[in-house]
Amino acid sequence: MQKPSSRPIIIAGPCLVESRELVMQVADHLATICRDFPVDLVLKGSYRKANRTSAGTFQGIGDVEALTYLRDAGAAIGVPVLTDVHSDDEATMAAEFADVLQIPAFLCRQTSLLEAAARTGRIVNIKKGQFMAPEDMAKAAAKVTSVGNNKVWLTERGTTFGYHDLVVDYRSLVIMKKSGFPVIFDATHSVQKPSLGLESGGQREFIPALARAAAAVGIDGLFFETHPDPSQAKSDSATQLPLKDVQEFLSMVLGHWHQ
Repeated sequence: MQKPSSRPIIIAGPCLVESRELVMQVADHLATICRDFPVDLVLKGSYRKANRTSAGTFQGIGDVEALTYLRDAGAAIGVPVLTDVHSDDEATMAAEFADVLQIPAFLCRQTSLLEAAARTGRIVNIKKGQFMAPEDMAKAAAKVTSVGNNKVWLTERGTTFGYHDLVVDYRSLVIMKKSGFPVIFDATHSVQKPSLGLESGGQREFIPALARAAAAVGIDGLFFETHPDPSQAKSDSATQLPLKDVQEFLSMVLGHWHQ
């Protein structure tokens, strides 16, 4: 599938839908900023974090409640919304609220999940597994297209490098683009330090450099998570971009954009 227009896709929002107030605040801010840029905004938010480092960490406020807030926020600013799904049943449920269903990186080889997401008719954004070769993502996409849905996006989010680190191989962006599907770069998960302590750590200071490099190599879209106060975020506090920095960040990245 191809992009809804020739403009860059910007997938942005909080890691987790923590409250109606949070998702509306972020949505309003992003909408205001993106009106000044030639981009297509997609509001993202996870309704539940199924893949947490520790069983005791916060997972969500309730699936339907969170999805309702996300859907309403997207409708309020007039943009599509994206959320993650973790099982076949969740794909069917989430499709009632979201325009784009995202397959988490650790689940990108799950055939039945990919097929279930495809059958909803929604766009399916497949995160590249931290363990996957980029050329193998075409096989994941084929599982979606095999059931008649060609609306596929592929997202790079770093490759496992040792036990608690990720590295971005920019060749993967070029390789995945050969599939013919839009390629997205996830700028915030790519700086994670997975399972470092009770929750994943990260190196937020490298987000701008990695995003600029991806834009220069050539991508169709950029994914990043943002929060008004990342230190207080209930998920991915080490890697979310402060909301106040988004305008400067987007201006900088778009200045390097090459498609």
